[in-house]
Amino acid sequence: AMLMAALTLAVAASAFSRPLAGRPLAPRACVSMGAGAAPVCTPEHLSDMVKRALEDAPKKRIALLGSTGSIGTQTLDIAREYPEAFEVVSLSAGSNVELLAAQVAEFKPTVVGLAAADKEEELRARIKALGASVPEIVVGPEGQTAAATAPGADTVVTGVVGCAGLLPTIEAIKLGRTIALANKETLIAGGPIILPLLEKHGAKMTAADSEHSAIFQCLQGVPPGALRRVILTASGGAFRDVPADELKALNAADPETVRKRATTHPNWDMGAKITVDSATMMNKGLEVIEAHYLFGAGYDDIDIVVHPQSIIHSAIETSDSSVIAQLGWPDMRLPILYAIAWPHRVKVDYGRGIDRKFDLVELGSMTFKAPDYDKYPCIPLAYAAGRKGGTMTCALNAANERANELFRQGAFDFFGIPRVIEATMEAHRADWLAEPTLGDILEVDRWAREQVDRSVGAPAVAK
Repeated sequence: AMLMAALTLAVAASAFSRPLAGRPLAPRACVSMGAGAAPVCTPEHLSDMVKRALEDAPKKRIALLGSTGSIGTQTLDIAREYPEAFEVVSLSAGSNVELLAAQVAEFKPTVVGLAAADKEEELRARIKALGASVPEIVVGPEGQTAAATAPGADTVVTGVVGCAGLLPTIEAIKLGRTIALANKETLIAGGPIILPLLEKHGAKMTAADSEHSAIFQCLQGVPPGALRRVILTASGGAFRDVPADELKALNAADPETVRKRATTHPNWDMGAKITVDSATMMNKGLEVIEAHYLFGAGYDDIDIVVHPQSIIHSAIETSDSSVIAQLGWPDMRLPILYAIAWPHRVKVDYGRGIDRKFDLVELGSMTFKAPDYDKYPCIPLAYAAGRKGGTMTCALNAANERANELFRQGAFDFFGIPRVIEATMEAHRADWLAEPTLGDILEVDRWAREQVDRSVGAPAVAK
């Protein structure tokens, strides 16, 4: 299905009222929303949203970072189906020149970034072989920034994984462009510097991942001061139905079977890194930090609920105790579509990539449970890093990226991931900074990756 049909419902607050494991449910005060990156819940943002929504929807000109990855290819699915609404101005990719060349031939961008400099000539040859004109090609680390700042683009989709998306995002913000954020690390590592830049340059940041898009959609029209709680739903990943004791026993007896299962997601088609993050539920811990920076919610006001069906993509509770949730079949293309079309709603037709409408009767039922911290120790690590703030979230993120990679390479078992992350966070306490600069963040990112390597005796990270 190209798009999931969506339905915003007010549902009973009791459906999400179960406390987190080991944490009693306390009365909630309303959340202060003044510091979030997303354009919601302040008088200025609310007025601007209404003004934009009442105007005709402009054609959006898209700069797409990570065009050959999961987010990138699904963004191009949308552009292909709705060329009257979206035009692709620039693309960037890593090393998949075969797919990138086909994308260039189809969408005719004016600027292309290619991280793999040694494949530039192959890319040029492939584009020519397809009978297409060769656009401006910028190779190496500068390629992503060239795509993000390409002349004529007004919306930048950040579909790259890791801190590689931070620098091009900053440069796009300086140009006042809308950032359709699919790259968690931009805010998790760079939140302390991203928020002031958005305000300084008048740039907007929308959410392109499923959970934060759901929250963003639910917050449209919510007045200032009316948000009480953010509720992030989680599929539970590959081991959601495996008890903690059983998973630990299997990991000890047959770590390779656990490794294989950790790289396969039951509901979503995602990249290898994100699939493992889902298995450890670090993805949800990172999303807690991202929700803090996007929506200004305090960590005590962000809950995680395991919802195996992945139908409710997340929810909010408002000051009057209403719980508003966004629902739909699992498909990343709707959150991407809303992120690039906001605040407008593009009319989508069944038959143009949509297999079926959302049907509550067909769905039948949904289930929810609290996360098991014994099985998912990455969740409390993420909360701890978020509460510490400053550079600790950057250290957490970089340590997780490297630990995830080493796990997939076979360097250690499944529960080795949280062990090395926790050790890296502990080591970072001596050099922690409350108010980092961009240089500080990049240095902590580099240090944390090397610290993980030192802790497991792995080869040094390639510079």
